[in-house]
Amino acid sequence: MKYDIIIVGAGPAGLSAAIYSARGGLKTAVFEKGLVGGQITVTDEVENYPGFEESISGYDLTDKMKQQAERFGAELIEEEIKAIGLESLCKIVETQENKYRAKSIIFCTGAHPRRLNVPGEMQLTGHGVSYCATCDGALYRDKIVAVVGGGDSAIEEGLFLTRFAKKVIVIHRRDELRAQKIIQDRALKNPKMEFIWNTVIQEIRGENKVSELELCNRITSEITLLPVDGIFIYVGILPNNELLESRLELDTGGFVITDNNMHTNIPGIYAAGDIRHTVLRQVVTATSDGAVAAWSAEKWIIENYEALED
Repeated sequence: MKYDIIIVGAGPAGLSAAIYSARGGLKTAVFEKGLVGGQITVTDEVENYPGFEESISGYDLTDKMKQQAERFGAELIEEEIKAIGLESLCKIVETQENKYRAKSIIFCTGAHPRRLNVPGEMQLTGHGVSYCATCDGALYRDKIVAVVGGGDSAIEEGLFLTRFAKKVIVIHRRDELRAQKIIQDRALKNPKMEFIWNTVIQEIRGENKVSELELCNRITSEITLLPVDGIFIYVGILPNNELLESRLELDTGGFVITDNNMHTNIPGIYAAGDIRHTVLRQVVTATSDGAVAAWSAEKWIIENYEALED
């Protein structure tokens, strides 16, 4: 099966790219092995995406994007990609079921949460250890939970947890938050939120579910135990770059390096959204990346049309 553009990943960047590509008359396929919409689908309220006076859920927002892309003719293919060949002008995408060809590929594979990698984390994941407050917050009604991290995600999700939890304790390795000031102000004024500074978690304990955390103060080296019913971890993200060939240029963190047109170092290959080396990872920047990538890919296809013909 042949396409003009194949988009790998159906998060906001991939769906935006699909909208622009399909609307431009290019035969477009979007591959997604998991949840259409990406990480934002588990966010209960998105209040900073332009065009919505009231907040909208991440699921509803990306569902609208999906419907828009399909209305313009983009095809959603729910198959897991096993291999990708970028070695020629005709790009190859292989799944367990089929082989696909495309003139250009846009990688929108996103990223995933970074783990603490402390004892008890893996064993108790799903039993008190979570990386998604929107998914699991309601399970902790009138309970005490910890949130690890000091960035936007940690503080926003901590605020969300106050809807359910009796107390939300934010544990941060530094002495000040990194979140945007407006989010910090909300958190610091919230009577349900407490903060433990200059502290790291050394162990997550519990028999069949989380019961306490072993903490270490980075200044005094004092070890303390904190009883909690659950812990939500927000300490960064890692790129989903398993499919990317070694010839693609990556930064030290494993994110794809592109120019301002989302073009990678390989002709006809683009990257957009959280997988890309960028200063900000938000829905609005992902959709912008996707639009630029699709426009750039269309221009590249037109310029190389004769060479790409079989």
